[in-house]
Amino acid sequence: MEMDTVLLDADERMGKALSALEKDFAKLRTGRASTSLVEDIRVDYYGNSTPIQQMASLAVPDSRTLTIQPWDKNSFALVEKALLKSDLGLTPMNDGRLIRISIPPLTEERRKELSKVAKKYTEEAKVAIRNIRRDANEALKKMEKDKKITEDELKKSMETIQKATDSFVAKADAKVASKEKEIMEI
Repeated sequence: MEMDTVLLDADERMGKALSALEKDFAKLRTGRASTSLVEDIRVDYYGNSTPIQQMASLAVPDSRTLTIQPWDKNSFALVEKALLKSDLGLTPMNDGRLIRISIPPLTEERRKELSKVAKKYTEEAKVAIRNIRRDANEALKKMEKDKKITEDELKKSMETIQKATDSFVAKADAKVASKEKEIMEI
């Protein structure tokens, strides 16, 4: 039973590593507007560091525009300041009711930069997946050493974990290829 738990745990953790990769990708700016670009930006709101999504409505009226409507009229300047301080390179325009952000088309240089960042995120996810494989294999070897499983079961389980690792690494590679295509799209 414990062997199955190790295998399931490894599979679940590898899935979470892929989910984290997807979240990282969502924060990468492509030529299109997306609320995920700004939702994690933190605003110093009454002494607390608050994510924008918890203090304003975010919307995408068209593919090149993002709108932010703070619920508290007094927080417009704070939200603008946080957006300017973020490393997104976006300029907010405040009309008193809404903060509009126009997403400019990316330059070729910026596209290549973002592509490198996407590859870095993918490499980090692959390392995480391989670390999970190592942890699972160590747990299985310990179980075999403690005579909880046989040598054959150990070998079979390690092969299963390797197959899962290969599968998740392939999924990460597919995701980065798709993201790079999206980034390089003009």
